[in-house]
Amino acid sequence: MWADSESAVDYLNYSEVSEIICEMISDDAMLPISLGVYGTWGVGKSSILKLVQKDLEAAPRNLIINFDAWLYQAFDEAKSALMTVIAKTLYDQSSKGLKNKAAGLYRRVNKLKFLGIAADVGALAAGIPTFGLLSKAAGSFGDMWEGSGDEADVTAVKDAAQDVGKRTSGLLRPEEKRNAPEEIAAFRQEFAHLLNEMDRRLVVFVDNLDRCLPANAISTLEAMRLFLFLPNTAFVVAADEEMIRLAVAKHFSDPGDRHVTDYLDKLIQIPIRVPKLGLQEVRAYLAMLAIASGTPVTAEKLEEVRAALIAKLRKSWSEEPPFEVKEIVSILGISDRSELAASLDAMDRLAPLLAYSVRVNGNPRIVKRLLNVIRMRSRTAKRRGMPLSESFIAKLALFERVVGEEAIQELGALVNGAIDGKPSIFADLEASADEIVAKDLPKAWEKHASFVSDWIKLDPSLAGVDLRPAVYLARETLPLRAAATRLSPSAKRSLETLLKTASGLSPASKEAIAALSAEEAGEVMEEMISVMSRNLDWLKVRQDFRGASMLAKAYPIAHGKLIRFVQTFEKPPRWMKVMMKDEDSPAKGNG
Repeated sequence: MWADSESAVDYLNYSEVSEIICEMISDDAMLPISLGVYGTWGVGKSSILKLVQKDLEAAPRNLIINFDAWLYQAFDEAKSALMTVIAKTLYDQSSKGLKNKAAGLYRRVNKLKFLGIAADVGALAAGIPTFGLLSKAAGSFGDMWEGSGDEADVTAVKDAAQDVGKRTSGLLRPEEKRNAPEEIAAFRQEFAHLLNEMDRRLVVFVDNLDRCLPANAISTLEAMRLFLFLPNTAFVVAADEEMIRLAVAKHFSDPGDRHVTDYLDKLIQIPIRVPKLGLQEVRAYLAMLAIASGTPVTAEKLEEVRAALIAKLRKSWSEEPPFEVKEIVSILGISDRSELAASLDAMDRLAPLLAYSVRVNGNPRIVKRLLNVIRMRSRTAKRRGMPLSESFIAKLALFERVVGEEAIQELGALVNGAIDGKPSIFADLEASADEIVAKDLPKAWEKHASFVSDWIKLDPSLAGVDLRPAVYLARETLPLRAAATRLSPSAKRSLETLLKTASGLSPASKEAIAALSAEEAGEVMEEMISVMSRNLDWLKVRQDFRGASMLAKAYPIAHGKLIRFVQTFEKPPRWMKVMMKDEDSPAKGNG
């Protein structure tokens, strides 16, 4: 199995991108600088940040801070979290002679937090548009710029910035004069002086910004503005650009495309988009994954193969031929009849469809998750003595990933309805693989005709094969009998309600659970797991899993099934672990 996480080892020639970023950050003439590493979910943004960090850590002058915006998703003070992390790091890394100055900077961060307006006032100094957010406090700002602002002015600004006064109640005395622009100017000045005296280059990596709710994403970006354009600083932000644009538009009440672009351009000086993987990159990636998880290979041999593949990828623009599997086998010094050689060959045959299929499109994380499904099913098949090779399982798993639910159910129906589980359609399709047209396919497959035409040519052949074991292995997406067809009408209604559970306290979901018998609870949980398995997006809290969690708390039989489902994750999402923390001791009352 493969860990579903970012890697500091380059399998995809992303080191070309990371090297360019390192060159810019390491050039003092380029500082201060802000870079955006843009790409959709799963393409490798975090891995690129890991590669950059690995290279920059070799220079002692670089002071590196990792800021995971998602970790502060549930905190009211997400706006100040970045300031606090940076100030604390500077304090921890400062020499004994600079501790007092570093402590002063930390105290000033707390003062800005008490004022509650740091990021918003910082916008004025940075020249970044706020889309009228502060217009309600225009008069108060006038007083504050002149140095005569008092508590009333501070309160007005805080209200305009939607940061209520309750949080700072009692911290500001009426007789104190507060000049927010001067506080921020002093903060920036102290920060710059401290960094200069430390003789360090500050590099801040901001990751998972696109996982945050719009308000938290914008709060983090606005906090960044206090540090931007100060000497010896570099910010590297990894995010889905489109998600951030949507967050800006929602947070500022649809300000218009031009203003959204202006906002991002002011924050991110140099956008760098993660390159889309081509066929050769996917081939190299699959080969490295096969080697890394196959028969034990020495670290030296693994690195030798990796270096050879990266060298080939860097020459892919030229007429130099791409690598062949036999070259990898030769470097590893293994037999071409070995299990690892067979795995490499199977991966290489899968590569074209993984690179070009619409619902995979060469996305590294989707590829890895698909391979984990294949490996998990292969192990189950081996334990149960099923006559299924990994290549056979991989072919059917790829079909499931690419086509829609209707097409998947159609495959299940064909297998269940065929004599001995051997649908005749596969013999017909394989006989005319070069001339397959939509009208030759089952109706639910017609819109996938192009994919099916390529997929049917993959080894192994499906003609004359009993597919029932494979369908059983894939029961979470290809049930032998659709669970919903055997549920009672009331159980079906409970299922529909639980799949849309908006809150753990939902009265409707509680009623739906109470209406089930213990036997029905197990069947409903099976169907819920089937539905959840078809959607691989686990980045955010999901209603279907919340409903399943509630059901598991009520019935031990449902609890056991959900636990087994969660255990299929190499690294369950943080929110899932939080939701499951009370699941170790399910309620006994209804079981």
